[in-house]
Amino acid sequence: MPVTLAGALISLLAALLLGAPAASAVTAATGTPAGTKAPTAALTEIKNFGTNPSNLQMYLYVPNKVAPNPAVVVVVHYCTGSGPAMYSGTEFASLADRYGFIAVYPSVTRASKCFDVSSPQALRHDGGSDPVGIKSMVDWTVRTYHADTGRIFATGTSSGAMMTNVLLGDYPDVFAAGSAFAGVPFACFATTNGSEWNSDCANGAITRTPQQWGDLVRGAYPGYSGPRPRMQLWHGTADATLRYPNFGEEIKQWTNVKGVSQTPARTDSPQSGWTRTRYGSTGDQAPVEAISLQGVGHNLVTSGMAARAITFFGLDTSGPGPQPQPGACRVSATTSTWSTGLTTSVTITNTGTSTLNGWQLGFTLPSGQTITGGWGATYSTASGAVTATNAAYNGTLAPGASVTIGYQANHTGTTSAPGTFMLNGQACTAT
Repeated sequence: MPVTLAGALISLLAALLLGAPAASAVTAATGTPAGTKAPTAALTEIKNFGTNPSNLQMYLYVPNKVAPNPAVVVVVHYCTGSGPAMYSGTEFASLADRYGFIAVYPSVTRASKCFDVSSPQALRHDGGSDPVGIKSMVDWTVRTYHADTGRIFATGTSSGAMMTNVLLGDYPDVFAAGSAFAGVPFACFATTNGSEWNSDCANGAITRTPQQWGDLVRGAYPGYSGPRPRMQLWHGTADATLRYPNFGEEIKQWTNVKGVSQTPARTDSPQSGWTRTRYGSTGDQAPVEAISLQGVGHNLVTSGMAARAITFFGLDTSGPGPQPQPGACRVSATTSTWSTGLTTSVTITNTGTSTLNGWQLGFTLPSGQTITGGWGATYSTASGAVTATNAAYNGTLAPGASVTIGYQANHTGTTSAPGTFMLNGQACTAT
């Protein structure tokens, strides 16, 4: 890394941490067994969270009051930073306290403390390196806390903003939206010589058409045809580390990915010196939102900006609800197995006093099981955290009534049924 760049990044670290509260003690969850929850209201290191090819560390913040089926926000640090520094230096933990989501703080262990946003492995779906490790952190959190797989978000600054772009490109099936503070477009930093730094991109010298930028994102996951995440972009006009032209290139990329016009649907100034443009719609959750900060340098995440990211994610509409308590539902599951396959029959009983008009059953498949077919419900994913949604003919469940659904799955040796279930966000008694 050039000396001048290292100096700039050290200055960024100092600026980010200047005046920030002292880091809270980190609780280490060593050898974390599957399903073991972290202490609340404390930053906790989670180990053994899954596939982790680049030896990232995972830090987790769980508020005292967690919303049922909570959202997950991945908060990604800058070069020379760390997960604990990002926890202490930004407002995302306090926002988690307010709104009940869970925050994940990945942390780099390589010497540069920069995330890999350059290698060919990092720029493709399940290709390896840092994105795979971060995806494992998300999967662990979803399994352990029955998190809502439709509300997974990424945000970060500098290297973390670049990683936010990469995560949304690599895993459009995982992330619903991202907020990138002073980043560059997906694949702008690509290198083939092992270098972590791309000076042409950093200097804003790489220009492509919207279609070319969009094709780079689409090429990261060939064959994927599902919805693409929304993107919020922030950049200072005086950024001397990742220069301002990258902001316009990001807008070109994500408007193309989302299939919306490059002409803003709305332009306003929510704060002095800010110009906010929204593309594709005019509301707080537009497909693409971009905020240009006049005269601002590379250090962006100041007071109030994290809250605007949470608004863009749609997580500020209500606080956490009551903790789910077992007893409003009962679930029994039985499994029949053969050499490489199994079928599981699941009976759901409404033990509450109100009729359910529409239901969703959340559970986590044991490791190595993959659903190949099902009946009685629509299944959201084939492995890991699964949500089964009622069919048209069985969505009404009166008090005391039961419904039976089921699925067929492949397995690699583990043939047990899921052990815990959540019905419409309420923990069920398993029998």
